[in-house]
Amino acid sequence: MPSIKCSCGTIINMSEIPNPNEWLLISDVEYDNFSGQIDSEKLYMKMKTMLVCQKCKRLLIFWSDKIREATSYKLED
Repeated sequence: MPSIKCSCGTIINMSEIPNPNEWLLISDVEYDNFSGQIDSEKLYMKMKTMLVCQKCKRLLIFWSDKIREATSYKLED
């Protein structure tokens, strides 16, 4: 069962499908490269994964393809 530990200590489950903690991101430029009938797999491969910690609301974004290397963003106080 894949999971990742947030900086606050919460374990975020990444194996649920669909995953309530996971968001998929694509840039406007990348999105504009798609038109007409779209292959959902090709679109999915261009997307970045973002996880939301339900405890502290940090965002963990995987900018590269390496699933364990997320950049963490904390809400401002």
